[in-house]
Parts: sequence; C-alpha cells; structure tokens
Amino acid sequence: MREVKIVRVHQIVAGTVLALITTGALAACGATTQTATTHKPTTTTSSSAPTTDPTTAAPVTTVAPPAPVAPPVAVAPPVPAAPASSVEEQNAIESAKQYLAISGFSRKGLIQQLSSAAGDAYPLAVATEAVDSLQINYNEEATQSAKQYLTISGFSRNGLIQQLESDAGDGYTHAQAVYGVGQAGL
Repeated sequence: MREVKIVRVHQIVAGTVLALITTGALAACGATTQTATTHKPTTTTSSSAPTTDPTTAAPVTTVAPPAPVAPPVAVAPPVPAAPASSVEEQNAIESAKQYLAISGFSRKGLIQQLSSAAGDAYPLAVATEAVDSLQINYNEEATQSAKQYLTISGFSRNGLIQQLESDAGDGYTHAQAVYGVGQAGL
C-alpha cells in the first residue's frame, strides 16, 4: 500500500489559505516541496499504525506560491490579404493614369470622369477605388490645372480659384485651388 502523508500547512498566499495538502498530489502536479523540522504534532497515515510524538522531527511540506499568471490576451484573427483587383478595377486604374498624364484632375473630378456616362462609365465604387489606390498629389494636379486654364484664357486670382474649386469646374478643395493658383503665378 502506498504511503500518503497529510500535512496541515497554514500559509497565506495572495489572500488564500492553503491547507491539507497531500505530498502525493504535490508530486503529481510538480509543486516544489521542502523538508523542515518542527516540534509540533504531525499526523501521518500509513500502512503501519500512526503515532504522534511531539519530540520527533517530522517532514513538513510547503508549497511555493503559484506563479502569477498573465490574464488571457485576446488575439485578433489574422487579417486576410486584400483580394486582387478585378480586371475592371485594373482598367479603371489605367484609365485614371491616362487622364492624369493628359491633364490635372482633382479627386472629385477624376472620379466623376471615370464614373460618368459621358466618360468611362465605371461603377462609382470601382472609380473611387481606382482613384484612391493611386498616390496622387492633388496640389500638383491643381497647379497643372491652373496653368492650363491660364494658357487658354485670362483669369483673376479669385476667378481662377473659383474655377478650380467649383463643382461645375474642377472640384478641387479650396486649399488645393489656392495652392495651384499660387504656384501658377497668381
């Protein structure tokens, strides 16, 4: 028959009292044990008759406090790679690049050109995705548009700014229009 020692341990660890720990359970879970001598009565259970002798040194088992456990961390699932652009989106990107090579365009104006029935007639979402996928410096585009307007006709500074930012004109933001007009020399 296997000998099991029951030891009373009164130890406070992080507000928890550990008591009545068996050495067999400690060994099974890999807990650290230490042997110490005490002159307090210890009760042991074995195949032979137990005795209690206050003068006999008895093994005492102590348990190291549990290691702190980090709280579980939520791990976000991996983000799937963006799907490859469709043929239509690739065509819209190429059309946008061709338009930018010919003339200056605002973001709004280029999307309108690509999605308009009078233009390329791409769906609005496809045109928007194509334009937003490109690295376009709209200040430079506004400068190019302002210079083109000045080769065609005379404008006042305010008139050219209004033309560049107008919904009926190019659709640049006010800041882009001001920058473009300034770079064009007005």
